[in-house]
Amino acid sequence: MNQQTLSMRLERVAAQVPAGARLADIGSDHGYLPVALMRRGAITTAVAGEVALTPFQAAERSVRENGLQQFITVRLANGLAAIEPGDGITAISICGMGGETIRDILASGKAQLNGQERLILQPNGGEQPLRQWLMENGYCILHEEVLRENRFDYEIIVAERTGKVMYTAEELYFGPLQMQVRSPAFLAKWQRKLRLKQKTLNNFARARHAVPEEKVQDTARQVRWITELLA
Repeated sequence: MNQQTLSMRLERVAAQVPAGARLADIGSDHGYLPVALMRRGAITTAVAGEVALTPFQAAERSVRENGLQQFITVRLANGLAAIEPGDGITAISICGMGGETIRDILASGKAQLNGQERLILQPNGGEQPLRQWLMENGYCILHEEVLRENRFDYEIIVAERTGKVMYTAEELYFGPLQMQVRSPAFLAKWQRKLRLKQKTLNNFARARHAVPEEKVQDTARQVRWITELLA
């Protein structure tokens, strides 16, 4: 992957960024996403936010090498603190972190959200608590997809604030739109998950030390949900 070609995962994220957006890419790493979108003329301007010094410097270098300093601002900041009022951000991408981490970034940076932005989120696991936060904060999920790359399953969740939304416990677990579309990648992911959960249940049953009943019941419930989903 370089500044011209994105990984399949980032290509799928890029496809969800509205044309002409003013993008804030939080945890931008090398700045590949904003640089690629800017080179393609797909966005108007971007902020690349990075909390760690090494990737911050890498993003600065990517922007400089592509002569995009006029269009992409690289900021060393924690989470949404990279966004300033004058940026006029219309889309925020947060990719390649755990769902709980993305949730915490959104929660602690709520003051930076004006409620008009599109959120394009790519969690590495922990989708359920992230969807829970979106629901509780009035964000409707507009698009979801599962993709598999380098033997990992990735999910992309796109949301916009619309006001009150309600999802069931199963919808928060699997994804409300995923459950409707039931793509081959989605079903394959949950077939793999089912095998792992069943193995975990068997291990609980054989464990020498008692496993907390709550943990057993929770895993059993997940196995039941997944089995019903795949039936």
